[in-house]
Amino acid sequence: MEFIERIKEETDINLLSPLTWAYVGDAVYELYIRTNLVNKTKLKPHKLHIESIKYVKARAQADLLKSIMPNLTEEEREIVRRARNAENHHLPKNSDPEDYMYATAFEGLIGYLYLTKQDSRIKEILKNE
Repeated sequence: MEFIERIKEETDINLLSPLTWAYVGDAVYELYIRTNLVNKTKLKPHKLHIESIKYVKARAQADLLKSIMPNLTEEEREIVRRARNAENHHLPKNSDPEDYMYATAFEGLIGYLYLTKQDSRIKEILKNE
């Protein structure tokens, strides 16, 4: 039984905007980082937040995506391409636009894999993070 029910079929997920994948992927990756920090450290909440920012900021996500690209399947590269090229009208003022595009692509990949219940693949991708 899933804690959070994922009911859409893959065909329906493929029709979602890549920015929707990124919206979900942002939350999934944030939870992954937070849980890892709680599991591996004894930091207090404020320090946990400061530490998590190092991983979830656009530059860190862009760098992570670039490091895992050689290990992605063709399908995953296509997901990344679609998410990277999605027209996003929101660019944060503290982020380089290219980093932000690649971070969105990374989040899109994670969101897509999560929505299609490919949890073991997410673990595989993030294990070297």
